[in-house]
Amino acid sequence: MKEMIETVFEQRMEICRGCPLFSENKKKEGWKTNRPDEHCTDCGCTSSAKNRCLSCQCPQEKWMPVTTQEEYEQIKKETDGGTKD
Repeated sequence: MKEMIETVFEQRMEICRGCPLFSENKKKEGWKTNRPDEHCTDCGCTSSAKNRCLSCQCPQEKWMPVTTQEEYEQIKKETDGGTKD
């Protein structure tokens, strides 16, 4: 499960880093923020968290969910007994 999450995370981060709404890209254009984290300036998500969520979707539809929330919960139960990562 962890390997799958990290693979999805890396794929999504590559997409986000190429997006003009990504905070680091906006900063290059002079945009100011007090937030130290990489984040989406559209939805406000912290990229390191949302991009690991298999049931989450980009609000700009640049990437889609891999699973539904229900499927994700079932996978977790089957792979690690439902314990938190």
